[in-house]
Amino acid sequence: AEVIEKLPVILKNISFCKQDIIRFKPDALILVDYPGFNLRIAEFAKKAGFRVVYYISPQVWAWKKSRVKKIKKYVDKMIVILHFEKEFYARYGVDVDFVGHPQLDALAEETVTPKEKFYEKYLLDDQPIIALLPGSRKQEVGRMLSIMLEVMPDFETYQFVVAGVNTITLKYYRSIIGEKPVHVLINDTHDLLHYAEAALVTSGTATLETALTGTPEVICYKGNSLSYRIAKKLIDVKYISLVNLIMDKMVVKELIQHELNKDNLVKELDALLYDPVTRKRIKSDYVELRKKLGQEGASGRAAELIVGMLKIK
Repeated sequence: AEVIEKLPVILKNISFCKQDIIRFKPDALILVDYPGFNLRIAEFAKKAGFRVVYYISPQVWAWKKSRVKKIKKYVDKMIVILHFEKEFYARYGVDVDFVGHPQLDALAEETVTPKEKFYEKYLLDDQPIIALLPGSRKQEVGRMLSIMLEVMPDFETYQFVVAGVNTITLKYYRSIIGEKPVHVLINDTHDLLHYAEAALVTSGTATLETALTGTPEVICYKGNSLSYRIAKKLIDVKYISLVNLIMDKMVVKELIQHELNKDNLVKELDALLYDPVTRKRIKSDYVELRKKLGQEGASGRAAELIVGMLKIK
């Protein structure tokens, strides 16, 4: 319903983009993710005689693999940020290069606040931290945070801290938390993860950030039952988290739909906090994960590839 409501705006934007491409006559058109929109633009640009580069692949390896045919037909070069994506596109004869993951650059640019200052800034006590990352969309946060908070009575020697986003009001977070002694940090996830002993993380890009910070995590997901059943039939992947997808094995536990309940969360969180073998294994796998993401400088390498392509007439 939401897509249908926005369809007139989407179609108008496609029209604007086509006009701008013709007006500017670029040496190359660089598309980023967003396949529903960008593949239409790619087809138009290619037919109009422009070179087309796609940076950061849409997740066609997970669903709608039929889109690969369009990509091969209308995209001159695909530049990917996950190593298994290169193997995927190569199988279909697409001109593809792997440049590494830009998340490595984002983390390299982050500075960690000294622990004492961090704790003082948010009036935290001396207890070790369990981080809660309930997502970035309001509906998602409302659903996930409520479930995550249920484990609090089982971990009384820890303080629970929520990684909030500035697109959701503090008042909304507080409406879910109620009177529980929980801190909410807005847009300070990096420092929070750095000092957390473990994290409960809603499936999404935050799972990778958590892993790269070195924090043991449990992946959480619970959505609309009908939507989940439909997605399960359409999506062809073994795991839902990037961490496990990249490593092609279960590095961190995924609790999905009915499996996401208090008992399972307590069990998995207990293992992360108190089982040294589990912590050591996860942290060791995180080291391998980082290696698979390539080197820093992904966007710079992507730019070099594009410039190199343009030099070939």
